[in-house]
Amino acid sequence: MAELEDGHDAVPGRRRRPATVREAKALAHPLRVRILRLCLHRELTNKELADRLDTTPGTVLYHVRQLVDAGLLAAAPVRTGDSGALEKPYRSTGETWWLSLDDGESGGVPAAAPLAAFQEELGEAGPESVRGFARFVLHLSDEDVAELDRRIVAVLDAFVATDDERRDQPVYSGMFVLHRPAES
Repeated sequence: MAELEDGHDAVPGRRRRPATVREAKALAHPLRVRILRLCLHRELTNKELADRLDTTPGTVLYHVRQLVDAGLLAAAPVRTGDSGALEKPYRSTGETWWLSLDDGESGGVPAAAPLAAFQEELGEAGPESVRGFARFVLHLSDEDVAELDRRIVAVLDAFVATDDERRDQPVYSGMFVLHRPAES
């Protein structure tokens, strides 16, 4: 959990915890990461997800089951669809933000899955959707990297924890990535 300069938690009552192996495995596929993001702000059925992700309902169902089994996606109450048929929608639990995925206990999440999911989402939205970015190169010690991450995550934690207060505002998605460039 990120702390503020005065030593207090950035988000009272919320603490990061290590992901279980099951949670880490569920987050290791780009399609599952996209399903979670799509279901974060509205309930979607298997068919709605398949249509949105341009894949088959069977493929989506397989991935939805993995997410439900890991506790990252939950079934919402059954509803009646436009044709009168019963539909089973799903909603993200929102817990993925509070998981620590870089420790040794969970096995970690390959960076490729969230990066691939974000690339697909950004490609879908188009370059005109970008509202801001910062490209940088810094010389950092391991301690500096930890401090930069702690500060950025503390700000993001505060916004994530209060997101329900801004449901009437447009939705934005983003990603903070810090990497070591390939040596020349």
